[in-house]
Amino acid sequence: MVFTFFGTTWAHAVARGLSFPEDRLADALAGSPRVRRLVIGNPYRSAATEAVRRLRPRYPAPAPREGVHVHQPLRLRRADPLDLRRSSGAYERSLRRAVRRHGLERPAIVTADPALAGFGRFDWAGPVTYYAWDDWTASVPHQRWWPAYADAFARLREAGRRVAAVSDAALAQIAPTGPHAVVPNGIEPAEWRDLGKPPDWFAALPRPRLLYVGSLESRVDVGQARDVARAHPDGTLTLVGPMLDPGHFAELEREPNVRIRAGNHPRGEVVRLIGGADACLIPHVRNRLTEAMSPLKLFEYLAGGRPVAAVDLPPIAAAGGRVELAPAGGDLRPAVDRALALGPAPEPERLVFLDENAWARRFERLLDLALAD
Repeated sequence: MVFTFFGTTWAHAVARGLSFPEDRLADALAGSPRVRRLVIGNPYRSAATEAVRRLRPRYPAPAPREGVHVHQPLRLRRADPLDLRRSSGAYERSLRRAVRRHGLERPAIVTADPALAGFGRFDWAGPVTYYAWDDWTASVPHQRWWPAYADAFARLREAGRRVAAVSDAALAQIAPTGPHAVVPNGIEPAEWRDLGKPPDWFAALPRPRLLYVGSLESRVDVGQARDVARAHPDGTLTLVGPMLDPGHFAELEREPNVRIRAGNHPRGEVVRLIGGADACLIPHVRNRLTEAMSPLKLFEYLAGGRPVAAVDLPPIAAAGGRVELAPAGGDLRPAVDRALALGPAPEPERLVFLDENAWARRFERLLDLALAD
């Protein structure tokens, strides 16, 4: 098989603790007994950037795995051009050379890159499957490429290529004509068997300890979060994750019982934070991007046995479990109160959830799709 990343490299995926769905998929393919040999394709890097990183690497190279080969294509420019058709063609040619070099014969292709999924010819390969782990046609940082993605999806449909999407809405945006499946996000059970003790700084916060974990960006409804914090003045609302839009959170940060811990946090710390929360929140706005999500944080909250207060979006409602819903754009406070009254899941219930929602189970379905004759 061949797997290609969209937003990161294999080394970065491992260094950040396999925090995102494409990271998990690459890891699953690398360890699957159904995959004899695997080429992992990193996105393009500029030759100058790669030279600097070889001298001063930002993170260690992943441990080698038998039968797994990493391909790093280089070019002069750093950013993708608007014409993704041409750059996808050049990338595919470099990928083909890597496949020949490592002796793969007509490999099945799984790509997380929407442009490559549509514009790649792949007449030298087996079936092509696009892994849609987000709706990139609604992602503001990718807005300049939206027309290119739409064109790529049209070509994907013409070719009848396969699609595995994380939600019904993400699948509907692509509207595939070939074989397809919904493969929601999941969790790695081994990470969640023992929740451990919460970090000292978190354990010292006044209760109830309310927690949001995820990227700190415009998808968070700060008005809802502010109202929740004010409804629990003796407790604490903590938001943890990479800060992508500081101005969006300026008003919320002024609330006396709100704590914002910006930055990337190790996987083990995320587990311990969730395990120490009294309730976890998903105060998202409703838009195309959030409607297409399979919220990874929701599965992690439930893996930690925490009750969840969330906005009523289709992927969230479909997950089931100990989730109290509120209208998107409405008042989240009643759902938070119900979640706090509900309390944590009994341990047997939590352990069953881990096994039923494991990444390994999710990706077996994707492999069935990608490897079918």
